[in-house]
Amino acid sequence: MNGLRAVIVCLVITCAAGTPPAALASPATPPSPTVGGPPTARPSWSALAVPTAAPPVAVADLAARGPREAWATGSEHAADGPRPTLYRWDGTTWGRDTTFPGADDVGRLGKVQFVDDEVWILHERAGAGEILRRSAGAWSAVPLPQTLRVHQDFTAVPGATWVVGEDDTGPKVLRHDGSGWTEQPTPDGVLYLMGITARTADDAWAWADTTTGTTVLRWDGTAWRDANVPLPPNSNVHTILLEPSGRVTLGGSQYTDGVVTTYLMTFDGHTWRTTHPPLGDTYTEGMVRGPDGALWLPVRSDRAFQSKYARVEGRRTTYSYGPERTNAIVVRPRALAKAGPGLLAFGTVEIYGSQPNLMSERLGG
Repeated sequence: MNGLRAVIVCLVITCAAGTPPAALASPATPPSPTVGGPPTARPSWSALAVPTAAPPVAVADLAARGPREAWATGSEHAADGPRPTLYRWDGTTWGRDTTFPGADDVGRLGKVQFVDDEVWILHERAGAGEILRRSAGAWSAVPLPQTLRVHQDFTAVPGATWVVGEDDTGPKVLRHDGSGWTEQPTPDGVLYLMGITARTADDAWAWADTTTGTTVLRWDGTAWRDANVPLPPNSNVHTILLEPSGRVTLGGSQYTDGVVTTYLMTFDGHTWRTTHPPLGDTYTEGMVRGPDGALWLPVRSDRAFQSKYARVEGRRTTYSYGPERTNAIVVRPRALAKAGPGLLAFGTVEIYGSQPNLMSERLGG
């Protein structure tokens, strides 16, 4: 019997020696989500100082071109109405820019985008609209051809610019091709245009409220047509991300039995895929594709003194918190932007006993 036992022990030792070490080790814990770092890196959000504005403040948009240039837009309070606010990140600090036309006039700044080497911003000024353009360090303005009651959104790419809104006659789509503005007709049944984005001068997408519900429209270089996106029943659209690869990501809300839930849709060029990550009723307008390839978006925090962000990659959703802020009762990041190997956030923070003011945070980089 002892001889048989010795033979068995020898066999076990021999098998173990021929087995790769990885097969003997315990399954590794999946690495935590990273931004711009190796799989073992665990970057954290850090607070960035922002010059204060006159509260109450509003944050509209944030755009970045690498880690050393970003712009954030919005408005602050003044006795005779809102004043536009514009902040620039230089890779080290946030500073306020007051050199653009109309900086001291009543109005507000909206979406900001980079077009080639220029910065373009939608500016609502004393009820009229214009596009601010920053080139070679100097600002200029391109006025809209008519006054719109609502300047809902704009988008710009090399060779084309669109502004959507409405006047007393209904929804309007205005397009600038580099030489002048033209008004573009929309399909029948469009009641209100909620947003617009573009990948090229011949590929733009808009989402609209129509007589049949929310509809996604697409400009194909000739006309605006129904894109036939199979949206979930009783849903709306918050944002559409267009990527150079051809991928399209759409975020919105769905209403089911009185409950609002967030959904995401991804188009790979052939098929739309719908998911319902555990995001509650998160508004997805601030969603971006991060440098790690995942989707990132600010969500409502369960901690009064910290912001909260969701990272969605396939079927997996994880969360991270911003830095702790002393005496804060609400921390609300409004917009995110990919800034090189990291992420930038811009929003508001309310410290106990004071009105909300501006805040910014950075992850990685």
